[in-house]
Order: sequence, then C-alpha cells, then structure tokens
Amino acid sequence: MRTTANFALRALAASAVCGMLLGATASAQQGSAPPPTVTVVTLEASDVTLTAKLPGRVEASRMAEVRPQVSGIITERLFEEGKPVAAGDALYKINSASYAAQKAAAEAALAQAQASLNSAEREAARQQQLRSRAVTSQQVLDDALGARDVAAAAVKVAEANLMSARIDLERTTIRAPISGVTGLSQTSEGALVTSGQATALTVIRKLDPVYVDVTQSAAEMLRWRRAGAALEEDNQVVTLRLADGELYEHAGHLSAAEPHVDEQTGTILLRLDFPNPEQFLLPGMYVEVEVPQAVVRNAILAPQEGVTRDRRGRPVAMVVTPENTVETRALDIQRDQGAFWVVEDGLNPGDRLIVEGLQKIAPGMTVQAEERPAATDQAAPDSEG
Repeated sequence: MRTTANFALRALAASAVCGMLLGATASAQQGSAPPPTVTVVTLEASDVTLTAKLPGRVEASRMAEVRPQVSGIITERLFEEGKPVAAGDALYKINSASYAAQKAAAEAALAQAQASLNSAEREAARQQQLRSRAVTSQQVLDDALGARDVAAAAVKVAEANLMSARIDLERTTIRAPISGVTGLSQTSEGALVTSGQATALTVIRKLDPVYVDVTQSAAEMLRWRRAGAALEEDNQVVTLRLADGELYEHAGHLSAAEPHVDEQTGTILLRLDFPNPEQFLLPGMYVEVEVPQAVVRNAILAPQEGVTRDRRGRPVAMVVTPENTVETRALDIQRDQGAFWVVEDGLNPGDRLIVEGLQKIAPGMTVQAEERPAATDQAAPDSEG
C-alpha cells in the first residue's frame, strides 16, 4: 500500500516537472518568433494628369436629311440602304416629263424675247438715223429707244425663267448632299412627294469621324484646374469605353468646348471627335469617355488598398519607418485616379506604404517589409514625367 502511494507521488512530481519544462520551451519559442511580414510600396513623386470620366452618346459628325425640292412621282430609287454614298450621287428619280416641258417652253419664250429685242434694236437704230437728218421727231426716237430697253429686259426675264426651269428639271434627280452612309428609305417607287415636305426621304450620316458630346460641371472643372496646371486643348487625348466595358482602340481629341455655362444645370458642353474607320461607333450609342483635366505636379499616388478609414471616417495609412516600425499617418486626399488616391498631404516621397498585411499589425510594432513595384510605375498610363 505504502509502495503504491510512493509510486503515485513520484509520477505526479515527474508530470509537474515535464509540464514546467514544456511551458518554458513554448515561452522561449514565442519570445524568439520573427516580426510579421508586410508588403510595402515605396512612394515616388510624379506629374499626374487628372482625368474625368463623363458619360455621353455618339453623334454623326455630319448629317443631312434628304428631301425633294420639286414635286412629283418617284420613279426610281438608285441607292442601297445602309451603304456609303458620295456627295452628288443620285438617290431618287422623280418623273421629269412636266419639268422637261417647262424647260422647252422657257427656251421658246427666250427665243421669242430675243427676236423682239433684235427687232427693237433695229427700229431704234433706224429712228436714230432719221432723227440725225431731222426727218423724225425726238418723241418717236424716245419711244423706239424705250421699246428696245423693254425688249432687253424681257430677254433677261426669259433667261431667268429658263434657268429656273433647268434647275427644276435637274432637281428631278435627287442627289446626296454629303458623303456618308444612307439610312432606310422612307418612300418607294410610285409615291408622290412634294417640295420641302416634312418627312425626309432618307438620312445620310458621316460616320468617320464621329462626335461624342458630353457635359461637365463647371464647378468641378474649376476645382480641378485650380489644383493643377491646365492642359492645352491640342494635347488632350481622350479615351473612350464602350457600354460593354471594353476600351475603344482609337484615341479621340477635344475639338470644341461651348463657351457658355448652362444656367439651368451649371454644366459646360464638350465636343470630342473620334476616328471611326471601321464604323464601329454608331450614332446614339452610349459611351463613357475619360477626359484630361489638369496636371498635378509632384503628386503622390497611393494604392487604394493601402488607405483605410478611422472611426471618424478620415483617411489614414500605415507606413514602415526606417527603424522598421509601423507608423500611422492621417491623409488629405484630393481625388481618386484609377486604382490610386491622389494624396495632397500625409505621405512623402520615399515613404514605404503598407498595402498587404494590415490585419496583423498595430502602430509601433516591428515588422519585416517586402517591396512591391512602386505606385507611380503602376499608374504610368495616367501619369506624366
């Protein structure tokens, strides 16, 4: 009995000693654990082009509604719907019989007026000779000269009537006023059309280049321009994104800006032009354009994943100091630029911004930093310099 008790006491003591040894070993291992690893970006200053993303719709650079200038029956359609035409190409034919007859009548009237003028000129010359010999009176001469002038005026009227008849006859062939792509025909052979009718026969649109009209807040434009140097219009290369999110392969330019602020909306109308050789952009299509606004000199671009918010909603970031400790910075952010924030205050060139591993660190903690490509390298498409 006593032997059994002694054995139990020895076993308990041995277990206690083992537990103490294991605890000491764990404490030693914990105390020698390496600092947590974080991923950092070393920030650099660069000139950044600020851009604005604005919605808009595609417009044809030129558009002409084709209407008849004379009345008559359509006898022929001479174009294929939806196909390109050149300025001056024949589109429709109107029955020209009556207009050809009017032209013939005008030619006959001109010939008659010219004959009357010739007769009046001969009579005026004869009366001048008679008057020079005092054979006739001055009144008779004046009447002959007046008749000659009236006949000359009648010739001019007849010539104008003939010109008008020729124009009307030419207008029986309806031609394309501009080069472009035709729409659907709104009439057919046998239809009666009238001069200047409200309904267009078809519409021609020039699709290369195309315009994109967008509006921008005047206040926002002023704010961005004050924040940086304004761009020259000739240097404003504009990119376009389609409704499906794809980037359009051709860059555009700012062609004009309305020198007027809309009183109702407080916006300015901007007109952009884009090459469209494949006619991929069609009028009415919804797009989003990215328009350069200003250049910020020596700007700091901070990756958005490295910026968080404190309890009051203010932007903050954590950086690794030269001593490899974590430091919190309060930031003053101007705006976003793609996947980055344009930081006005709080970060400096050379700061190592923590972008990964934020969940396992705290201010003052010692960390091990691993470098990632710099923010300005990743933002190259939106930066200058």
